[in-house]
Amino acid sequence: MRSDHARLNTGRLMPLLGLGTYSSSNDRETTQNAIKMALKMGYKHFDTAKIYGSEPALGGAIMEAITEGLMEREDIFVTSKLWSSDHHDPLSALNQSLQNLGLEYVDLYLVHWPVGFKPWAVYPIPNEEDFDKMDMEATWAGMEKCLGLGLCKAIGVSNFSTTKLQRLLDFASIRPAVNQVEMHPMWRQNKLRKFCGEHKIHVSAYMPLGGPGNLWGSTAIVRDPIIQSIAHKHKATPAQVALRWSMQNGASVIVKSFNEDRMWENKGALDLKLDDYDMLNIEKLQERKIMRGDHLINNTTSPYRRIEDLWDDEI
Repeated sequence: MRSDHARLNTGRLMPLLGLGTYSSSNDRETTQNAIKMALKMGYKHFDTAKIYGSEPALGGAIMEAITEGLMEREDIFVTSKLWSSDHHDPLSALNQSLQNLGLEYVDLYLVHWPVGFKPWAVYPIPNEEDFDKMDMEATWAGMEKCLGLGLCKAIGVSNFSTTKLQRLLDFASIRPAVNQVEMHPMWRQNKLRKFCGEHKIHVSAYMPLGGPGNLWGSTAIVRDPIIQSIAHKHKATPAQVALRWSMQNGASVIVKSFNEDRMWENKGALDLKLDDYDMLNIEKLQERKIMRGDHLINNTTSPYRRIEDLWDDEI
């Protein structure tokens, strides 16, 4: 197997380095140009979602690249996600995403969050009246139908704890191929990674650098003295060290940057090799979850009254 890919439990290969396409500020043209630049650099894995609003830009960039003969559709791995307002009908939601993308299938379709919203709540931060009951068994049956119809090549989840994964495995006819979660040297997900490894569920890391540049993000990882020392030792950058740590722990990484120099820098993590001493030193870092999901907590309509309920005390 190629060292820059992971093999999913479906047998398909997933590139370890993915480009996140979410942006709260960039327009379609800016996003599409950045994705086209990434394609020319050799990026093969692109992560989008209905709620990101970037599906049309991603699809446009892919179609341009294919038209220009830069690649075939089969060369690209596309991930999209089921938004919380669409749990009642994953098939219709995926068909809409495919229409937005201009594609016949996505390579991976994920349940974005383990929470349901009313159909009108097509925005990231719900109001108190937007929460709805979620029947995960029915949702997963819809996801399995999407897979059976060939509209996606693999299905999975995002932001699921080990407890929620176990509940899903208890009734799923097809187990998830991927769980996409926050993971980085300061939130190492040891328990979750062990569970996923035992059940052949691939872990994909979002915010692998801590989300610097986002309103909710942190620069603590790349500024940490241990990370910086390891980077100096290997003549690498702190970002490359952080990304490589996730990869060497068997995870793929979804990293968001539309800056050309940063995109090249992030790609350089594929060529880095950390030694056992580096990995042990990173285990010493104090852990802190950054994307806590506080927007999903309230005392009346949400199924989660405390942040610990959302993550099943795995926080």
